[in-house]
Amino acid sequence: MILVTGGAGFIGANFVLDWLKSCSEPVVNLDKLTYAGNLHNLDSLADDPRHLFVHGDIGDSALVAHLLQEHQPRAIINFAAESHVDRSIHGPEDFIRTNVNGTFALLGAAREYWEQLGTDDKAGFRFLHVSTDEVYGSLGPQDAPFTEHTPYAPNSPYSASKAASDHLVRAWHHTYGLPTLTTNCSNNYGPYQFPEKLVPLMIHNALSGKPLPVYGDGLNIRDWLYVSDHCSAIRTVLNAGRPGEVYNIGGWNEKTNMEVVHTLCDILDQARPQTGSHRALIHHVRDRAGHDRRYAIDAGKIERELGWKPEETFETGIRKTVAWYLDNQPWVEAVTSGEYRHWLERHYGART
Repeated sequence: MILVTGGAGFIGANFVLDWLKSCSEPVVNLDKLTYAGNLHNLDSLADDPRHLFVHGDIGDSALVAHLLQEHQPRAIINFAAESHVDRSIHGPEDFIRTNVNGTFALLGAAREYWEQLGTDDKAGFRFLHVSTDEVYGSLGPQDAPFTEHTPYAPNSPYSASKAASDHLVRAWHHTYGLPTLTTNCSNNYGPYQFPEKLVPLMIHNALSGKPLPVYGDGLNIRDWLYVSDHCSAIRTVLNAGRPGEVYNIGGWNEKTNMEVVHTLCDILDQARPQTGSHRALIHHVRDRAGHDRRYAIDAGKIERELGWKPEETFETGIRKTVAWYLDNQPWVEAVTSGEYRHWLERHYGART
C-alpha cells in the first residue's frame, strides 16, 4: 500500500493511473479537491478496489495519522501543492498554507508513523516529495542547466513556498533520519492538465476561436516534460533512489513559449482546419511580475545513477497531448466552467 497526496490533480492523477496500470499495489489517495483537483480524472478507477479516495487536507494531522495507522503504507508520495505562479502572485496565502504548513504537518505525521514501525518496515519506508525546477530561479541564455547542486533562488511566491517545503523535507531527513526523497521536475504537459497552464489553455482557446494570450515577447524558455515520463521517473526514484537525495527530472526539451504555441497551432491546423492559421489568434499581453526568463534541467544524475531517461520527445508528447484534448472535449468543457472562467477573466482581462 502507498499513500498519494494530491492524487486528483494533474500530475498526481496521472501518477495514480499509471501506477495501477503497471502494478497491483493499492493506493490510498488523499486530496483536498481545490479548484484543480478533479475526481473525473479518476473515473476509470471507480470500480477498482485497489484505489481508495479520501477527501481531506494534508494539513489535517489527525486525519493523516489515522490513514497511516489504518492502512500502514510503505511510502508517501506528496504531490499536494498549490502550483500556479499567477495565482501565487494574486493570493500567496494559499501557497504558504498548503505548500509550507501542509508539508510541515505531513512530515510530522510521517515521522511519528515511521518511528513506530518495526525494523524491516522502518528501513523500507520512503517519503517522496515532488517539487519543481522553479526553486532554482532563472537562467541566462548561456547558463548551464540546473543541477541538484544549484543554489536555490526562488523568484515568485509559488517557487518560494516550494523551496521552503524542500528545505523542510531535507531537514527532516538530516535531523530526524526520516528516509526522504525529493524530485525537482521541469514543466509538465499532458492529459488532465487544468486549462490555466500554457498548453491546455492554448488548445482550449484555439478550438474556441479565442485569443491565445502570450506573456511579453513569448521568448521565455522552459524545459518540457511529458507527464507519463515524469510518473515513470517518480516510480524509479521511489524504488531505487537513495534516502536523503535529490533527483532532477527533465525532458531535455528546451522551448520558448512562442515555439510551443506555434507548434500547437500547426498541429491544430492539421487536426481542426479553419480559414487561416490558428497562429492568427496569438495575442501578446503584458508580462507577469517577476517572470523568470529561462529554466533548464540537467537530468544526468537520475540517468547515471538510476537508469531513467524520458521516452517522449517534445514532438511526440505534444501530439499525444493535443490528441487527448481533442478526444476528451466533455472533460475540458466540465473543467472550464465556473471558477476557471472567473479566474481567467480576472487575470488576463487586466492585461489586454
